[in-house]
Amino acid sequence: MYPLLFRAVLSRFDPEFAHHAGMAVIRVLGVPPFSWATRALCAPASGHQVSALGLTFDSPFGVAAGFDKNAVGVRGLAALGFGHVEIGTVTAIPQDGNPKPRLFRLVPDRAVINRMGFNNAGADAAAKRLAKLRRRRPKTVIGVNIGKSRVVDVENATADYVDSATKLAPLADYLAVNVSSPNTPGLRGLQAVETLAPLLRAVKDAAGSTPLLVKIAPDLPDEEIAAIGRLAVAEGLDGIIAHNTTIGRDGLKTDASVVDAAGAGGLSGAPLRERSMEVLRVVREAVPSDFCVISVGGVETASDVDERLDAGATLVQGYTAFLYRGPFWARQINRELRRR
Repeated sequence: MYPLLFRAVLSRFDPEFAHHAGMAVIRVLGVPPFSWATRALCAPASGHQVSALGLTFDSPFGVAAGFDKNAVGVRGLAALGFGHVEIGTVTAIPQDGNPKPRLFRLVPDRAVINRMGFNNAGADAAAKRLAKLRRRRPKTVIGVNIGKSRVVDVENATADYVDSATKLAPLADYLAVNVSSPNTPGLRGLQAVETLAPLLRAVKDAAGSTPLLVKIAPDLPDEEIAAIGRLAVAEGLDGIIAHNTTIGRDGLKTDASVVDAAGAGGLSGAPLRERSMEVLRVVREAVPSDFCVISVGGVETASDVDERLDAGATLVQGYTAFLYRGPFWARQINRELRRR
């Protein structure tokens, strides 16, 4: 039913408008009595719990950062069956992001190009929403992804990240440092080990006892990915998220003129599947077996989730396939995992 709805109706709307419309529905699904019915229909099976980061995840499959930037849809996403929700990316200073249009579908590839630019209401607003969620005791793990404010120079990035971490870590189940988005000028340069080490050290101090992870880019050479893995272990981090969107455009089925018209930005979705598996294997080999590795990129089916878990992922995240699979995506994956 949903594929027909997508082809006939949703694909005709601007992607960002469609996303906000979908989020409005998800927010409704998080409010009783709708949440009770949704959870009864979509709740993960009890046998698929995962213990990681000192937490219990009801399902190994969760929502990647970028889908719910401002922590407005957490309860609805939890009701739909996701084992965790990573909100953000949140910046210390509120920002509108890049000019529109900034989100583009590549339907033949089941992919998306985005150059959103960390549009969000800022750390203070996110902290207020998270505090409210905590009082309601949400039935899901909430991660918070933090990034650099656009108006802050790269040289002052550490203080900016620390500001966000100080405000958000006490309200997060885990904190993720995003140094890998291609849509904030200079951000990916922070992945250099000599730059990343002091940044992570400072954020870890600010995060206190909250588990801390770092999110990396797939476009780095394998040796640099492995070096970041070893650095994360040496600095006492709790995990790595592998990975963010790619600036690559190789092997796409979508007409080249459509891809060119979309312009710059990060590519996500099915075309990342192969590289995502490669990055996962590189990271897994570089870190201890009990180190948390969250795999994201090109995940669409329960088979994809199984493949990541078999390759050493602790948890798996998705985002782009939500556009193509619809609101019962997590339910489909959880039920297939249970059958397997």
